[in-house]
Amino acid sequence: MKERILVIEDEQRIADAIVYALKREGYVAEAVYHGEEAIRRIKEFQPDAIVLDVMLPGMDGYEILKKMPENEHIGIIMLTAKEDIVNRILGLELGADDYMTKPFDMRELLARIKSLVRRMQKAESRQDKAEVSLSGIELQISHRTVTAGGVMLDMTPKEYDLLKLLLTSPDRAYTREQLLDQVWGMDYYGGTRTVDIHIQRIRKKLGEGYSNVIQTVHGIGYKAVGGYSENQH
Repeated sequence: MKERILVIEDEQRIADAIVYALKREGYVAEAVYHGEEAIRRIKEFQPDAIVLDVMLPGMDGYEILKKMPENEHIGIIMLTAKEDIVNRILGLELGADDYMTKPFDMRELLARIKSLVRRMQKAESRQDKAEVSLSGIELQISHRTVTAGGVMLDMTPKEYDLLKLLLTSPDRAYTREQLLDQVWGMDYYGGTRTVDIHIQRIRKKLGEGYSNVIQTVHGIGYKAVGGYSENQH
């Protein structure tokens, strides 16, 4: 099945050029030029990935990220003319997978889309393992949900992905750079402090009884500890 890519960009010339290039690469692609229209089209088109501009009429890219369907991972590459690190981090923490600033090279954008789609396909191929459990923390992979001691927790997409990586490889110490590479992608430029911030948030959400499952490995990074099990459906 061909991957479906939705381009959300208010500059029609740019949007149409991206769609044309995507179709030449074999993708099913279409464009939306208005923020509020984008939300409706995401539900109808059900894209595998989205190229999302930040500055849009009606609703900006950050608001669109906040309204994305829950429990359904859609790969997102953000486009913006803004180059400051704060805006990059904001988009990535809201669930974007990659970030490019304008003007951009079309070949690089296509390469990043291909890389993102490959990562998503690999992640989906591992989702036959329906449940992961470690020391009272349980992940329902097919629904992207987390419970600790039977209590459902509210995790952002990146918090979930980071926790899942650590829990599925207990006692393995990951460097911050490895976590950035595997969770955010090798092209992320936000810096390792992003990992520390996400770990702090995850520990806080896990609560006092479970936060020590994620341990700091001094001089290296982080690891998960505890009894591990998988249930396959």
